[in-house]
Amino acid sequence: ARIDDNDGEFLLIEAADFLPKWLNPENSDNRVFFYKGELHIIPLSETHEQECDLSAASPTISQALTLLSTRSEEFLAAEPIRTAVYKRISGYPEKIQASFHRAHCYLPAGIVAVLRQRPSLVAAAVQAFYLRDPVDLRACRSFQTFPPEERVMTVVTFTKCLYAQLVQQKFVPDRRSGYMLPLPSHPQYKSYELGMKLAHGFEILCSKCSKVSPDSKRNMLSGPLWERFLSSLKEKSYFKGELEGSAKYLELLHMAEDYFQQSVTQPESSVEVSPGDEILTLLQTTTIDLKEFEREAACLPPEDDDSWLEITPDDLDQMLKEARNESLSSSNEEEQKYDLEAVAESMKAFVSKVSTHEGAEMPWSSVESSVTFDVDSFTEALDRILGADSEELDSDDLDEEEEFDFSDEDDEDLDAENERQDQKVPPNELISSLKSYMNEMDRELAHTSVGKSFTTQKKGVTTTAQSAGPDCGAEGTELTPVDVDMNLVANLLESYSAQSGRAGPTSNILQSMGVYLPENVDHICSNKGATE
Repeated sequence: ARIDDNDGEFLLIEAADFLPKWLNPENSDNRVFFYKGELHIIPLSETHEQECDLSAASPTISQALTLLSTRSEEFLAAEPIRTAVYKRISGYPEKIQASFHRAHCYLPAGIVAVLRQRPSLVAAAVQAFYLRDPVDLRACRSFQTFPPEERVMTVVTFTKCLYAQLVQQKFVPDRRSGYMLPLPSHPQYKSYELGMKLAHGFEILCSKCSKVSPDSKRNMLSGPLWERFLSSLKEKSYFKGELEGSAKYLELLHMAEDYFQQSVTQPESSVEVSPGDEILTLLQTTTIDLKEFEREAACLPPEDDDSWLEITPDDLDQMLKEARNESLSSSNEEEQKYDLEAVAESMKAFVSKVSTHEGAEMPWSSVESSVTFDVDSFTEALDRILGADSEELDSDDLDEEEEFDFSDEDDEDLDAENERQDQKVPPNELISSLKSYMNEMDRELAHTSVGKSFTTQKKGVTTTAQSAGPDCGAEGTELTPVDVDMNLVANLLESYSAQSGRAGPTSNILQSMGVYLPENVDHICSNKGATE
């Protein structure tokens, strides 16, 4: 067995933190299966070259089944992957009941009858309303399929996700539709609003269905194939002894006709029937007893409490921590010691990672090998980019070059430039040149206020890089080294405090590396004191 949805392999999403590097959405199709109660993943391996065409991104279903039936023990998923998946699906199918929400809805009788036959159609209706566009709403001006005149109160079973999608959307119906809502103070206002939204979804679905003319339907049911199909049904007591022409007989006959059209005469269309076609078919084959619906509406069971829609920030934090398999902090959290060096080291490790078009990998542990720096490779890269005469190039030269238009006649100049770039500059000279640039920049910044924002290596002293007056020469300026770690931690803490407990760049980056910062107790206390 396998399962997939719009996002691809459904099971791999639950075990994303433990998947092998080679497995990605492009090559995961037809590789993940439940076989004999265990999760299996068919890998990319040269040993499977005979059974599976590795030139294709993924194997076919038949190839995958052949591999599983012959060598399943080799494809058993790793223990962490299986543990993550099994933890997510544990408790099902009994656990499904906890995801349901039952609510009262004031709906047209036709929709009530359809939902009695196919309760799952509520999902398609909610999605149609949730993803509606102006073109869809044109069909909701007249409501040809579900007019609002014959409406009854009923109980509809949603999933919590569908219920939230329907409740949280603000929508005002078109005046021409006839769906008028009572005042918000009305005790059944929510039921009226839910029914109105759900009716719009069903009407949108029916407006998108394929229109089959009665003549074409009559032609399908007049051939010898249909006659043999009907005779077979009678021989197998499909009509259960009902008299021909009775209401029950006609209902069974309509169901048989629909099945014949979808599965026999047009087998290519039997794979998937649109929800709108299914709704219209059910309307034709189902008896709508309005009085019976009204009697049932008088004694409906109570609807479920929807207070689960509202959560506090603390509840959200707890849900996020549980999702990350982290235990809640104990009562002595304030006494926990936070290592600020770990914050600086984690950020350094993150910056040292190589990012690609798929993003940057988060270092989960700060205890890693130190960052190595290859001076020769660095200088060679700079030499290729800047060229041998890079020291003589400044911004004025670039401005002057932009004033001229280059044409094909400048090929000789470009060739000469390429020859100069081929000449290598010794690494020592280039490093010396870079240091001179940095020293000159420090001297220029020493006479500005930039240095005031940095903490130097002298403990407890915040100095400016301007130790001499502006009239003094650069030679008399004494520059104090900046404490990089201290400035990094100070800026991170300041950014974290500015988040005021909400999500932000600092908390997101640090938490992804397993570093959690405490709340700014001093800031909270100062705010309380100011309020008092």
